[in-house]
Amino acid sequence: MLVWSANYMIKCDYNVPIVSSLTCRAIVSLLTSLFISIFIGKYFISFLYKLQLSQVVRNNGPKSHYSKSGTPTMGGIMILLSIFISVLMWTCLSNPYIWCVIFVFIGYGIIGFIDDYRKILFKSSHGLIAYWKYFWQSVIALTVALIMFFLGQKNPAYTQLVIPFYKHMMPQLGLWYIALTYFVIVGSSNAVNITDGLDGLAIMPVVFVAAGLAFVAFFTSNINFSSYLHIPYVRFASELVVVCTAVVGACLGFLWFNTYPAQVFMGDVGALALGGLIGTIAVILRQELLLFIMGGLFVLETLSVILQVSVFKLRRKRLFRMAPLHHHYELKGWPEPRVIVRFWIISIVLVLLGLATLNMRLML
Repeated sequence: MLVWSANYMIKCDYNVPIVSSLTCRAIVSLLTSLFISIFIGKYFISFLYKLQLSQVVRNNGPKSHYSKSGTPTMGGIMILLSIFISVLMWTCLSNPYIWCVIFVFIGYGIIGFIDDYRKILFKSSHGLIAYWKYFWQSVIALTVALIMFFLGQKNPAYTQLVIPFYKHMMPQLGLWYIALTYFVIVGSSNAVNITDGLDGLAIMPVVFVAAGLAFVAFFTSNINFSSYLHIPYVRFASELVVVCTAVVGACLGFLWFNTYPAQVFMGDVGALALGGLIGTIAVILRQELLLFIMGGLFVLETLSVILQVSVFKLRRKRLFRMAPLHHHYELKGWPEPRVIVRFWIISIVLVLLGLATLNMRLML
């Protein structure tokens, strides 16, 4: 199979026609990561128990969380392995954007692993020092931003900003593309991490957003659909469909063990990696603002923390009973499963709204 980029040809050696099919590879990628995640889950959780890699519950959190102490954490490693293997098996590895996504995914996973390990080692809810966490996140994000900026130098469409709802408003970012890429990747990574506070709360919104981005990647990689929807045509983007479906499969497999009451927690190793991955894909597709809509739950959770800290510093009062937002509703008396499912509903509505904006562009 030959995949044509804007400036050069990428060759993928799929000799069997059905394997060359994007739809087939997307489905098989989902099933591969799903089965790997479910298959290794039981053994991996037992392994974590033996190593006593258990969750450290913060003292100032909701009292209902004290019972979670002792539950294995760092389960995000299952997700990383499942996605990584599936991507290596079913994507065109000659595609440079695939390696950009993998670089962010694995890099942020390593940062999260170190953060989780320090929490366990020192029996504290404080892991890696914030300065060093953001420093290495920034190094990885800026590296990818520069690579993608130079890859897209000969095609101005690759550095345009797509404004939801408006088909004729796509300003050229120039060097601002690098800054935007940095903030989207680092921001989405930390936003998913903030949301990951209840059993299965963050994992399903990641599934919804990844599924939404899979559709966007398909439209973006098809010259007819992209022209019809007035979005930039990115010829590499078809392979990102396979990556997105791998994320969906791995996260659903992890949810098998992470659903309430959780047998294992994702930890920063999973949350930072998944957030960085969806942020990177959104940047490649030129849909940073669309990610802001589809990932609106992550945005709300992050804003709740920012507002809580800001209001307390200015007025010495708390805006919420506790931040992030899901803890506020817990302290209002909502059972944990109710908070989780209602937040899932909000997330899927936002993803559908985001996808709807693509069609709304035709009318404005």
